Amino acid sequence: MPTVINSTILDFLRANGPRLDSEIAEALKIPLTRVRNHVADLSSSGDLICCNTIQFKDGNRIEGLSCRLSCYTPPAARGRKPGVKRNTATDPLAE
Repeated sequence: MPTVINSTILDFLRANGPRLDSEIAEALKIPLTRVRNHVADLSSSGDLICCNTIQFKDGNRIEGLSCRLSCYTPPAARGRKPGVKRNTATDPLAE
């Protein structure tokens, strides 16, 4: 059942990309336990993809849920792409 908090979380992730549950709670000024409950609802409905993550910042261990939209595909990275044509004159594998 869609709620205001669920739609707020989805809008936040659309605007800011993948985030930890603690970052969502801090940005939206919602208690972490409520964010985790709503994220679990959104994940079970298929709107979000979540995974447990451990990060280290300044030597401190931070455990949380990494959340992203289920339909979100990151943009292609800038720079060279795979499948660059080889120079057949100097590459013995290109024969």
